[in-house]
Amino acid sequence: MMKRTASLFLALLMSLSLMAQGQVSTRKYRLSDFLDKMTKVVMSGDEVLCSALQQEVVNVWTSTTFEFCSLEQFERIKTSEEYYFLIPVESEGLMLLTLVKGGAQAQKGISDMHEVITLPISSALGTSSRDLVYLGGIVQAIQDFTLAAMESEKTAYLMSAWFNTRTKFKGKEVYVAQEDLSSAMTEKDLQKLAKNPSLYIVPAQQADARYQEFTPDALVGYVIATALPEAGNLCYKLFFEADTHRLCRIGKEKITEKRGEGFLLSDLAGLGR
Repeated sequence: MMKRTASLFLALLMSLSLMAQGQVSTRKYRLSDFLDKMTKVVMSGDEVLCSALQQEVVNVWTSTTFEFCSLEQFERIKTSEEYYFLIPVESEGLMLLTLVKGGAQAQKGISDMHEVITLPISSALGTSSRDLVYLGGIVQAIQDFTLAAMESEKTAYLMSAWFNTRTKFKGKEVYVAQEDLSSAMTEKDLQKLAKNPSLYIVPAQQADARYQEFTPDALVGYVIATALPEAGNLCYKLFFEADTHRLCRIGKEKITEKRGEGFLLSDLAGLGR
């Protein structure tokens, strides 16, 4: 609680300082023109990912006009303030989907552009069939967050907190794939989880089916990590509402030698009760 309060206080001080200087450049302010600009969706990555991303954007993206462009086209127009760019990028063994704002700072590269939000989509070594199942939910999450950040400075600065307070888990059925459990999970841990009547540890196909079938009052967990996880690599733990495909929880932690990628007992105990 103290950490969150400190973050908000810092954001407020920054806003007041900039206003006093006549330079309003808070995150919320920078997004104020989002709805008036075109979103360019950059076809970067393997063919499977590009094809799937194109379809999901058509299905989900409703907030702005959009067009698809190549990486070469992006390089030519990235400094234009007329566009936002939705682009897959590789970082630390993961493929991420990021929304950035065009502008002069892009001359130095994507890392210097104003980042709105970045979420994981797969390992950098390739997009699996399971990654594609949840890709639409990731695209929707990027759009949902951006619209919310336009309305709230708090949201704009505290992305994870916004996602993690969207949905109450109490009273929901929670599905997690066996394949998404950490190797550190012991038989004793599994016995403890088995006592939770709202938690279902099932094969990946069954967990994904809950999401694909828009099962009401159900949440589905999903893990995204590098293809060859090592200590120090990042692991993302996500939960989606099955009936709306809304991202409702996101966790990120580093893999250690004792704690492999995937859900731990501490992540799942008590969910749904």
